Amino acid sequence: MNYLVSLFAAVICTLACCSVSMAADNQLTKQEQQDGWELLFNGTDYDGWKCNNGNEIASDVVDNAMQPYKSGGYIIIYDKQFGDFVLKCEVKMPESCNSGIFFRVENPVDPVNTGFEAQIATGNGTGCHDFGAIYDLVPTTKNASKGPGQWDSVEIQCEGAEFSVKVNGELVCQMNADELDQPGERAIAGDHKYKLNGKSRAVKDFARAGYLGFQDHGHPVWYKNVKVLPLSQEKKN
Repeated sequence: MNYLVSLFAAVICTLACCSVSMAADNQLTKQEQQDGWELLFNGTDYDGWKCNNGNEIASDVVDNAMQPYKSGGYIIIYDKQFGDFVLKCEVKMPESCNSGIFFRVENPVDPVNTGFEAQIATGNGTGCHDFGAIYDLVPTTKNASKGPGQWDSVEIQCEGAEFSVKVNGELVCQMNADELDQPGERAIAGDHKYKLNGKSRAVKDFARAGYLGFQDHGHPVWYKNVKVLPLSQEKKN
C-alpha cells in the first residue's frame, strides 16, 4: 500500500512539474517569460501583424493558427524589426505546400530580394528549396519534416552573420553570411536569385536587422506558437 501511495505521489509531482514547464498553444511558459521571450501571435487575431504591402490581413485565424493564404499580401509581417534573435514556431502543411518563414526583411515591399527565407515545402529532398533550407542559398542537410498534416517545430537563430535552422529539434542548416561576399555567391554551385535594383548582390551586404513574416505562396499553411527571443549583447555573453 505504501508503495502505491508513493507511486501516486510521484505521478502527481511529475504532472505538476510538466504543467509548470509547458504552456498551452500560443502562450509563454513562466520560464520563457523570465528569459525574455516575446509572444508574437495570441491565437485569436492578427494583432501586431499586417501584410507586407501595408494592408490589413484578409485571411482568418483558423483553429487558433495563423493562415497567410489569401492574406492580401505576399507575406504577412510582424510590425517590429529584429536583428539578433531566436524565432520559434510550429507549422502544419497541406498535401501540397510551398511556403516560407521570412526573416531580416529589409524592405517589406520587396521581401524576395531584401530578406532571407527558411523554406517550408512538402517533399523529401535536401536541396536549397526543400524544408529547412535557407532558400536558394544553403541546402538542408536532412529533411526532418514530419510531412503533411503534422505539426513541425522550426527554430531560426540569427546572431550577426551566423544563421541556423532547426526542424523538430535537429540542426539542419547553417550559414555564415560573411563568407558569401561576392554577388550571386551561395553555398552550392550556381548563382542565387537575390538582386537589388536589377543587380545581383552579395549575401554579406544584406541588412543585419529586419522584419519577420510568413509567406502566402498559394497554399493554406498553418502557423502557431510564434515566439521570439531577442538576443541582446548581455544575453549572448
